[in-house]
Amino acid sequence: MSAGGAVVAAPMIVPSSVLGQRAGAVAPSDRIVFGGIGIGGRGISSVNCILSYKDARMVAVADVRNERREFVKSKVDQRYQDNGCAMYATAEELLARDDIDGVVIATGDRWHTPMSIIAAEAGKHIYCEKPCSMTIQESQALAAAIRRYGVVYQAGCQRRNGKNFVFAVEMARSGKLGKLQTLHCNSVPGPITSHDWLPAEPQPPKEVVDWDRWLGPCPWRPYNSRYVAGRWRGFFDFHGGGILEWSSHTADLCQWANDADDTQPIEYEPQGKNPTPYSVNCLYSNGVKLVHRDTGWMGLGTCSVRFEGDNGWVETGDSGKIEISDNLKSELPSPEQGQVFNLALHYHWRDFIQCIKTRSLPRANATASANAHIGCHAAYIAFQLGRKLTWDPVKQEFENDAEANRMRSREMREPWRTV
Repeated sequence: MSAGGAVVAAPMIVPSSVLGQRAGAVAPSDRIVFGGIGIGGRGISSVNCILSYKDARMVAVADVRNERREFVKSKVDQRYQDNGCAMYATAEELLARDDIDGVVIATGDRWHTPMSIIAAEAGKHIYCEKPCSMTIQESQALAAAIRRYGVVYQAGCQRRNGKNFVFAVEMARSGKLGKLQTLHCNSVPGPITSHDWLPAEPQPPKEVVDWDRWLGPCPWRPYNSRYVAGRWRGFFDFHGGGILEWSSHTADLCQWANDADDTQPIEYEPQGKNPTPYSVNCLYSNGVKLVHRDTGWMGLGTCSVRFEGDNGWVETGDSGKIEISDNLKSELPSPEQGQVFNLALHYHWRDFIQCIKTRSLPRANATASANAHIGCHAAYIAFQLGRKLTWDPVKQEFENDAEANRMRSREMREPWRTV
């Protein structure tokens, strides 16, 4: 965070001297060695990308669940036809290896920011799934840590490398839509987070599931197998929930389209209630509006975005299809150029690997991701409180609203910290 408090952008090219010459500082020609931390169903997609590249190799997995460790090792060893994938019960053991350049962090949300900071301290480059943070304060701490330690960070906001989304963003940034007026992000109603607990169950042996490590920075609560099996979503201690659940995918693209990766909207006004329909109407200091909404889309797939200017509009989503105003139809790419979304994760990983080699900022770098998440957290706070909030991007605080400001952070259980 800068002296004034805003999360600011870093230079597009980071000198190699800044990155240091330890585990993460690989020569451009070298194969990049990865380890995985908390690899479940979502993380396996990233592991598959690593296993498909000749200039990358997966060598280790750390997880609090033994069955996850065994599953990932089996998959990796089968790909390389050896027994080389090491298993660790703690991330610290994996991060201590000097031969590992980067890590995939695909834990639950509660661990994303703390584990990213721990990995950055160890000099590892980081690919972390989204949402990247649980609070505004975590977002700030994440961006500050990545700048401090000089590693390459790529958030799992893969749509920044999806061809159809890149086309839509370029239409907005190039001026072809005219002067930008309103940006729309698909904010499918995620769960309103609950402070309830599931009933206690007998706690398994530590070597099967390390429950203390699974909880990590969260307050202690009794073990329940449904949490570990993926039912942690919707519980306040584990999950950002609500608007953040989906807008972290799409508001990020609106930030990029508005050339606002170094800031956030200054006003947040909720309309309606969860569940559907609802919206949060936001305003940037440059006069551009941002609307988080869950209805009124053209059916172009999940994670849709729409950008409107005084000369036209464009809308796209995960189907890969693009709709555009009639006056701009000639701008559409020809079908053979392949506006297909399902390859975006590979493009996103290729961007990450190339940036490790060249010491460049990836498209979903920590500064861009932190600012997008701060805006999403602010929108969700306004929605929960049911009132309009005014935000100061420099001071990083809500104006004249003590209750909203208290919601910018959460306490963490000892010994975990983000600062």
